[in-house]
This record gives sequence, C-alpha cells and structure tokens, in this order.
Amino acid sequence: MAFLLILFYGLTEVHAQTKDTVLAQLNLANQYWQTTNKPQVRAFWDHAAYHTGNMELYQLTKNEAYHKYAEDWAEHNQWMGAKSANKSEWKYNYGETDDHVLFGDWQICFQTYIDLYHIQPAEYKVARAKDVMQYEMSTPNQDYWWWADGLYMVMPVMTKLYKLTGDQKYSDKLYEYFMYANSIMYDQEAKLYYRDAKYVYPKHKSTNGKKDFWARGDGWVFAGLAKVLKDLPKNDPHRKEYLTKYQNMAKAIAKSQQKEGYWTRSILDPEHAPGAETSGTAFFTYGLLWGINNGYLKEKTYLPAAKKAWKYLSETALQKNGKVGYVQPIGEKAIPGQVVDANSTANFGVGAFLLAGCEMYRYLSNQQ
Repeated sequence: MAFLLILFYGLTEVHAQTKDTVLAQLNLANQYWQTTNKPQVRAFWDHAAYHTGNMELYQLTKNEAYHKYAEDWAEHNQWMGAKSANKSEWKYNYGETDDHVLFGDWQICFQTYIDLYHIQPAEYKVARAKDVMQYEMSTPNQDYWWWADGLYMVMPVMTKLYKLTGDQKYSDKLYEYFMYANSIMYDQEAKLYYRDAKYVYPKHKSTNGKKDFWARGDGWVFAGLAKVLKDLPKNDPHRKEYLTKYQNMAKAIAKSQQKEGYWTRSILDPEHAPGAETSGTAFFTYGLLWGINNGYLKEKTYLPAAKKAWKYLSETALQKNGKVGYVQPIGEKAIPGQVVDANSTANFGVGAFLLAGCEMYRYLSNQQ
C-alpha cells in the first residue's frame, strides 16, 4: 500500500504541469516584459540575452507580436552591435562604447539578427554580423573569450554563421577560441567554469574557503554549449570536445542542485550567498531539458533535477502578474549579503526563463 501511495504521488507530480500550462506561463512572462519595456534599447548583452529567449518562444508560438518586438529592436540598432566603422580602433576588452566591436557583449545581438534573417531573408540583417566576425577571425588573436559569459554571447553566433555560410573557418575559430577559454577558466576536477581568471582557486575562494563557481557564469557556458551542439554539423571534427564538456557539466550541475529546485549563486558553497536565484537556475534548466529532448542526457538521470528546477521557476520565480523574480542583478560573482527577492527582475533573467520553459514545453509535447 505504501508503495502504491508513493507511486501515485510520483505520477501526480509528473503530470501536474501540462504543455498548455507551461505555454500559458511563458506567454504571461513574455507579455508582461514586452508591455512594460519598450524594444527601442541598445544592442548590449543584457537586452540581447532576453531576445534569445523571445526568439525561442516565437519559434514555438509564431506569435507575430514577439517577432515584431525583435524586429523593432534590431531596426533601432541598425542590425549592429557596437557601431564603429574604423576597424583599427576595434577592441575586445570590457567596454560599452562603439569602439568595442570585438567584445562579445556587443556580438550576442547577431544571434537574433540571424534568426530574424531566416524568417524574412534580407542581406542587410546579417551583413554587419558577417563583417565583424570575418574581421575577428582574420586576426592572429585567440583570447577573445576571456570571461565565461562570452561563451554564451558568441559561440552560437559562430555556429549560426557557419550554418548560414558553410564557411569552415567559423568552426575552426570557434574551437580555437573555446580552447583558449578552457585554458584559463575550466576546472578539470569540478568540471565547471570560473567566471574568469580572477576567480580561479586557490587564488580566489568563497567565504568558506571553497571553489567559487558563479551560477549565472556556468549557466552561460552550459546553455551556450547546448546551442553549439544544436547548430554544429554532426560530423564536425571538434563536436566531441563540446559534447564531453557539456555532459560533464550536466553531472556537476545536477549534483549541486538545492532541494528546493534552484541553484545558489555560488554553486558549490550554498552558504556563501544563500537563497534562490533564477538566472543561473533557468540556464541550467534549459541546458538539462535540451539534452534530454535531444538524446544527449539520460532522461532517467536528469529529468528529476530539470522538473524540480522548473517547479521552482514556474511556481516561485514567476509572479502572478508575469514578473520573473529572484534574478541576481547584473554583476560577475556571488555577493554575500546581496538581496535577491521576488521583485528582483532583469531582461536576461526573463530570456533564460523563456528558454527553459520552451524546452519544458517540448518535453511535455513529446510525452503527450
């Protein structure tokens, strides 16, 4: 009898959310964002990260309002990131000015421009993306991705352009830049990424003397790897490298989840900055569900973590009015004492929520 009760409650939980429920939650969150924020904003990473989620939901729903919102944003930015025309002044250190054309935070917008191109092809939509990335690949430098976020910002740009143009150079340079990033940020033992070289253990430690892996930073990498695997040809010579990193990260991520379903801001030291955080959790949820849906992660092993995470995202993070809360503000690390609550929201957090929910919708659609 006890066994049957456990089985019953287990099944009830599995079917508690239908694909229609999930779709309603996604539309609620996206419509709230779009009605409270105009699309005419700059093409910097935070807005562009939102649009990666908006475009994912558009692909699912074909809701023309979502398409128009992205087009209006792209038009406002002239289908460019940083706008300098003088290649001799282009930089890739951190910067928010128009000469930082080679800095990945100004390149993530190209992901959405390429997606919009595929909906209604016109060369002007992808001309700047091609020009910038071709120039970057013509340089001898390989240290373009010196921070974890950059892997989400630009790796999918490279694979999308590779798919669009067939130019093998995109694959070759993607691998070269990725291997440089691994050499400075990847922890072989933990199978996770430090946010950048400043945070590598033991030079930097959490408040309790542990390795300090920032949830959103690893979320960027994990989600970025999923996007690379999605677009990269099956016979790409380096595909195995990305897949191995992705699957090893999945193991480390699932193991460090909190019982409430979220991940704390410092993944392996929950006491460093305790409590719920949505952006890292949502990117992890997206990456786990994408892997399950596409046969790269075993459902039996990873579905419990993904479902628990989506339960947190849809029942705690998502507020009744559609606001996505508990998003750590813009930053680069887990900060002890920083307040993150139901009112803490941000564009990139909404984008991550949409990505995760779209994969949950696909999972439930496959089941039904």
